[in-house]
Amino acid sequence: MRRANPYDDYKVHDEINVVPMLDLAWNLLLVFMIVVTASVQGISVNLPKASAAASKIQATTKAITITSDGTIYLDSAPVTMGELESRLRQYKAADPNFPVVIRGDEKIEYKKIIDVLDLLQRLDINQLALVTQKLVK
Repeated sequence: MRRANPYDDYKVHDEINVVPMLDLAWNLLLVFMIVVTASVQGISVNLPKASAAASKIQATTKAITITSDGTIYLDSAPVTMGELESRLRQYKAADPNFPVVIRGDEKIEYKKIIDVLDLLQRLDINQLALVTQKLVK
């Protein structure tokens, strides 16, 4: 039977344990990120004003709004169903993938929304959203 050498516990190890060093590095990184984020939020800056020239970039999303009295608006202009269809055809010709947002008052007849949805389906406008208000509990 082999006898254990009592000096085995005092042997020189050839490898370095890097786990404590990595733990320290991660902790320092987290502290740095928190301190930098906190210090950036508290800086007040007077931002420069933009020129009065109109922006050449136009918003591509079109908003269709139906008010409580049944009036239909495209963006902010009142339109009839015929005018709505002709304008949407023009927008579809310019950009086939433009998105449409439908906003309807809660008091309108459901048929008005269905008429607008049918029109969008006929024109093959697929990117649409119905806007609702977030319910607060």
